Amino acid sequence: MTRQTTQSRTLSASSLITRTLASVTLAAGIISPAFAADEVNIYSYRQPFLIQPMLDQFTKETGIKTNIVFAQDGVAERLKREGKNSPADLVLTVDIARLQELVDAGLTQPVDSKVLEKNIPAQYRGNNDEWFGLTLRTRNIYASEDRVENTDLSYEDLAKPEWKNKICARSGKHQYNIALIASMIAHHGEAETEKWLKGVKENLAQKPQGGDRDQIRAVAEGTCDLAIGNSYYYGAMVADPEQRGFAEKVNVIFPNQDGRGAHVNVSGVVLTKSAPNKAEAVKLMEFLSGQEAQEMYANLNVEFPVNTSVEGSGLLEEWSGFKADKLPLDEISKHREAAVKLVDKVDFDS
Repeated sequence: MTRQTTQSRTLSASSLITRTLASVTLAAGIISPAFAADEVNIYSYRQPFLIQPMLDQFTKETGIKTNIVFAQDGVAERLKREGKNSPADLVLTVDIARLQELVDAGLTQPVDSKVLEKNIPAQYRGNNDEWFGLTLRTRNIYASEDRVENTDLSYEDLAKPEWKNKICARSGKHQYNIALIASMIAHHGEAETEKWLKGVKENLAQKPQGGDRDQIRAVAEGTCDLAIGNSYYYGAMVADPEQRGFAEKVNVIFPNQDGRGAHVNVSGVVLTKSAPNKAEAVKLMEFLSGQEAQEMYANLNVEFPVNTSVEGSGLLEEWSGFKADKLPLDEISKHREAAVKLVDKVDFDS
């Protein structure tokens, strides 16, 4: 069982690269920067500071400039409004739901690239090559280091009566939880997943709230003993001197290691249907899946490389032995709508 100790976390934290976090949110109503030919224009659900180092390196090596517009939501609607005149070449997303939304809306085009095919396992590519994963993140269980001894936990265990009033979670409708619930449906069916989700709701210590970092803090402060969250948020807290103390009171558990493995989601990219700079955009996609960029993703953002030839350092190296669920994300994404309905049906967020 992969388990993170306080001592190794502290050593990992010192090895992570310190960086200044700075980003500017451009809402849909704000005028976009002027776009030029021979550049790559990006609409991004990912905050710019997370990807700018990779984009800067791409420009340094190729001479191709990049422009990025960040939005928390509404990218699909914006692309629809802009139609064939959209300046966007690529869309970067934070999970499979956003990728599939763009594909289902007919806003993307397939990419035939031997480089992408080599660098990205089939499990993390769309069946039609219209979406590509760039980094991996696991949906983990955060556990109190002091109050939880059993680290061989599964997602199914979260619904057991022994955890009554001991679990914290963010909104069930957040895309990260929807993907997890969709994976449960894929493995167990809707009826069993509904029972499970009701059980988890009954075990909540408080109303679903906050983000993944807030769940870590809630465990550290004793509000709950277990919580659900992504691996890289924990890594970000370990790297932040102001938040490290909370992280050091929490263990990261990779669930279902004796069974199907931990649920894995992706950050990813699509090529837009109207991409005006297609050739340059494909070059960027290939670069982001390659050795150099994948190492940067791992070292700067504590995200698992999607490229299996790249090994992470620090926390990722310590976590590297975990077992991942092999179910293709295309299969999981088929159950997103059903997952949303179940969250409403059990009134999870009330």
